[in-house]
Amino acid sequence: MGREAADMSTGDPVGDEAVAQEDGSGRARRRAPGGRLVTLLLLLLAAFVCGVALGKFAGLERGQISSALIALTPYVTAGGGLLLLLALSLRRWLTALVVAMVTAVLAVSVAPRVIDDEPAAIGGHSLNVLSANVYFGEADASQLVRLVRENDVDVLSMPELNSGMVDELREAGLFETLPHRVLTPEADGDGSGIVSRYPLRELSLVSDSTMRQPSALIDLPGERDVQYVAAHPVVPVGGDTTTQWKHEITSLPAPTTGRDEPTRILAGDFNATLDHTPLRKLLGRGYSDAAELTGEGLAPTWPELGRPWAPPVTLDHVLVSGDTAVHDYRTFEVAGTDHRAVFAHLTIPS
Repeated sequence: MGREAADMSTGDPVGDEAVAQEDGSGRARRRAPGGRLVTLLLLLLAAFVCGVALGKFAGLERGQISSALIALTPYVTAGGGLLLLLALSLRRWLTALVVAMVTAVLAVSVAPRVIDDEPAAIGGHSLNVLSANVYFGEADASQLVRLVRENDVDVLSMPELNSGMVDELREAGLFETLPHRVLTPEADGDGSGIVSRYPLRELSLVSDSTMRQPSALIDLPGERDVQYVAAHPVVPVGGDTTTQWKHEITSLPAPTTGRDEPTRILAGDFNATLDHTPLRKLLGRGYSDAAELTGEGLAPTWPELGRPWAPPVTLDHVLVSGDTAVHDYRTFEVAGTDHRAVFAHLTIPS
């Protein structure tokens, strides 16, 4: 009967999960379950996690696909944790080690977005900021005006503004609530605008860009004013647009630092997440992201409609400079647009 009979007589199971092999020293080792196919699949998944991490930290945004994958970093981080558990359960120790190290690095970069930083107690003027991408003028103007009134908004920026949307906002009463405005409506979603409770003076803080990015000085009560930019860099869809996207984000004006200067706020649709290199470089110059400061840095803002295949990501931001305090951050659904509006309650130091 030989070995098969011996196996049957001892009751030992036969199969990949239980087959014992002898190594060179004569000791038995157990074959990892699943065989080569499972090993290959785990290696491919591990390579994907490593590739996204490399793209993020090495700044490898080269086009639409790579930029989109880097935007999924929070999802990849969570997936890396699951992959680690799977690799451990299947006894792929080397794969588990690599995935553990890469996932840990990604987690360290993402974790600050869900940690609430207590704002410093400072004296100054309260300012409520709202930015809403109005989606080629298709956003519900009446709902937007209600949001402004219900949240006591002082400044509203509106990427993708056209002249038809301006008329609808006027009819809905926006300019009665926020009478001061710098509007640059354009067709095809290239326009934008800033409206304010306080007097505005148009500035030119942003160099030429694909889409309009107006800026203005907000004359607040007291000694300290605000320079405000309605940000809207181009979408990185590959080729020259990706190069232009990087340029338009990194060339946005640097934050102000001195108490004798107006504080600076950038708010709008950046077409970038906190994982994209251009936005990280901009933040590295001294800006803070209002969502990250309040522990809401993973709150998605896009897409809201028409793209069921796209995982929600955070493309809209309110960036503040200097010692501006952020007390609250929220996002709101606005009918008719594919972006959520973003709101921040700030204190501008005096």
